[in-house]
Amino acid sequence: MTDHTNATNDVVNSAANMATPDGTTTAATDTFPTPVDLHTHHKAGLGALTLAAVGIVYGDIGTSPLYTLKTIFDPTHGLPLNSFNLLGAISLIFWGLMMIVSLKYVTLVLRADNRGEGGIMALMALALNSVTTRSRWHGVLLMIGVFGATMFYGDSVITPAISVLGAIEGLEVAAPGLGRYVVPISVVVLIALYWLQKRGTAGIGKFFGPIMMVWFAALAAMGIINIVAEPAILQALNPIHAVRFLASNGFIAFVALGAVVLAFTGAEALYADMGHFGKKPIRAAWGFVVAPALVLNYFGQGALLIMRPQAIENPFFHQLGEWSVYPLVILSTLAAVIASQATISGAFSMTKQAINLGMLPRMRVLHTSATEIGQIYIPAVCWAQLLVVLGAVTGFGSSDKLAGAYGIAVTATMGATTILTFFVTRYRWKLPLILCFGATGFFFIMDVALFSASALKLFHGGWFPLLLGIVLFTIMLTWRTGRALVFENLEKHAIPLDDFLQSVFVAPPQRVAGTAIFMRGETDGVPHALLHNLLHNKVLHERVVFLTVHILEQPFVADRDRVKITPLGHECYQVNVYYGFKEEPNIPKAMDRCGEQGLAFEMMETSFFIARQTVISTPERGMAQWREHLFVVMTRNARAAADYFQIPSNRVIELGTQVEI
Repeated sequence: MTDHTNATNDVVNSAANMATPDGTTTAATDTFPTPVDLHTHHKAGLGALTLAAVGIVYGDIGTSPLYTLKTIFDPTHGLPLNSFNLLGAISLIFWGLMMIVSLKYVTLVLRADNRGEGGIMALMALALNSVTTRSRWHGVLLMIGVFGATMFYGDSVITPAISVLGAIEGLEVAAPGLGRYVVPISVVVLIALYWLQKRGTAGIGKFFGPIMMVWFAALAAMGIINIVAEPAILQALNPIHAVRFLASNGFIAFVALGAVVLAFTGAEALYADMGHFGKKPIRAAWGFVVAPALVLNYFGQGALLIMRPQAIENPFFHQLGEWSVYPLVILSTLAAVIASQATISGAFSMTKQAINLGMLPRMRVLHTSATEIGQIYIPAVCWAQLLVVLGAVTGFGSSDKLAGAYGIAVTATMGATTILTFFVTRYRWKLPLILCFGATGFFFIMDVALFSASALKLFHGGWFPLLLGIVLFTIMLTWRTGRALVFENLEKHAIPLDDFLQSVFVAPPQRVAGTAIFMRGETDGVPHALLHNLLHNKVLHERVVFLTVHILEQPFVADRDRVKITPLGHECYQVNVYYGFKEEPNIPKAMDRCGEQGLAFEMMETSFFIARQTVISTPERGMAQWREHLFVVMTRNARAAADYFQIPSNRVIELGTQVEI
């Protein structure tokens, strides 16, 4: 649990104010509801959750054996295939899995949970909560978190492309003449996968775990068969082989590191999916199923290459001979689709968090399950992602060519996670500085080395995730800065609410039956919608409620702390509603909570007044002109506030207001 100090309040006030979903609401708060872990999934059995984690969490890293070794010894890298280099590469993969996945993510990073939730956005919120807004690190941490998030989007685009391509490329092993059909078949598979997103994964999700268990069992079995045939590969367990490999091959070994990192892709999913399964199932799945299967298969592929070096064209599909190619293509395609599904769902979840944290404009979010709140579908993200994925598949054409792009996205996110983890260990956990540097510094050196090696592929695919990241980074910062400018403008012209109410009730206007709810930000003063209503209609409802929505930098808020009511006199009330950044705001349900505190609402006698903002770009103010125009376009296309807050459309009255930035 996080202990909320005054410094924490400052951070959340600042960050959340800019997280305003609409100009009339704000996420700032001075009083935190009691944080609680709302996760109930831990009630399920450890075995069932572990099986589910195998299916969802480990699809990405589980499909890495499809292309990793083939890419390491790609002729363009200049690394000759011989026993010395093979032992060195397998040793690097083994010790990388142990240090990066087992030590960094499973042991350290999983401890940095934000009310049980993980992922780069949750970690960024945790790190921001660890320092004050006046700290020189606040802006830096925000930038690092946003950058890491944009790189995750790059990962979520490349994973479907490289996984499906890598699986379908097995057809070339069975019949070289089928090579020209790899890209078209991959395109068809991906279009079908994205088309199914709107239907949700509730129906097919129950098969993910069993299918991936079969996949990992197959990986382990193939590995054991080849290791038994050539046990000399077990020498790679000695880290000396990895050290000698790096020392003897110099720059070529450094280039090869950019391909070795492919064995660690998907490690970030361990952390991102922590909220769905909990730490124990994720750790159990890694320790008892995934890690043994991956290690055995990499060693098995190495043993195969010692015996048959010519199998390097695609060692994965050569492990059992020709008879196994078609069954492996089918099984690997299923595994690739499941791996892709995990990253697609991750992109949806990340987008929802970014919207609530004020990094992206409101979008339409659809729930695809009646029981699982985490299963969502965002049409705009789905189809935009599909277009980019299809561009990657047709543009690059093979998993080998996509490998360079993959490495940069993965290692950049890893580096961002390491930096944010340092600030959590130092400023939240209050650990000694030397221990914090020791715990994260070692991993950061590894991240930098792997990123640098991947960056050598900048002009051979590496530009792709960086370009995508720059575009998304610009969009996120433009939205956040634009909201800050809107907030600043509203605050500058705000009329203090208390003073206004005192003056109004000196000679009160006519009161009419019913309840009027005005959406307002905490420091917005009097809502513009109220001023317009008084000016044009000359009346005030018999009960007036000022509603402020607060999005906190924590994933969930307990139901008992959802609503706080403050009477203002004359049947006027201030109602504060609190949500975590992973929750879906639902104002009608919040109104029901008010009834439990003595402020009951009859929805058919209640009207919601919302000021719909028209943002106007002005020269020589705020951001660069092109960024202001971009912000204006995003504002116009953002999801309507009433829809976002799930307010019945027949109870909403929208009044226009102009805001200059």
